[in-house]
Order: sequence, then structure tokens, then C-alpha cells
Amino acid sequence: METRLIQIGNSRGIRIPKALVEAARLDAPLRLRVVDSGLLIERVNDPRAGWADAARKLADRGHDGLLDDPVPIAFDASEWEWK
Repeated sequence: METRLIQIGNSRGIRIPKALVEAARLDAPLRLRVVDSGLLIERVNDPRAGWADAARKLADRGHDGLLDDPVPIAFDASEWEWK
């Protein structure tokens, strides 16, 4: 698909057809980067998106404890003061 730059105020822009926006799953915010072959538009992914909801679901099922029992070390006995 080819398109042209259009005037948007003092800037330039492009119109991205809805089908391409949906296919690329583009949503705000977006990241723009200059690459060797031109301009790259990409989603800004939040790697921890959904973690809070997943943790809540685990807690609701009673699966929110530690995977392993804590292993005490010398630092725990000598440096900490538990109150």
C-alpha cells in the first residue's frame, strides 16, 4: 500500500486505513523510530500489563503464597531487627 504525506498544521502526517490499524493492533501510545529503510511505527507494550489482575485471581483461588519456603541466611540473623 502506498500513501502520501499530508499537511497537519505545521507538521506532516499519514492516514492509516482502519484495516491496517486493526491488523497491527495499533493503539495509543505509539513509538516512532527512524530505521534504515524509513520510519517504524510500533505499539508501546507494557510487559507487566495484566499482572495485577492475574495476582488478584490467584489470591482469590488461594494460590498467592511463595513457591518455595524461605531459606534463612546469616544476614537475617545478624543484620535485621524484627519488631
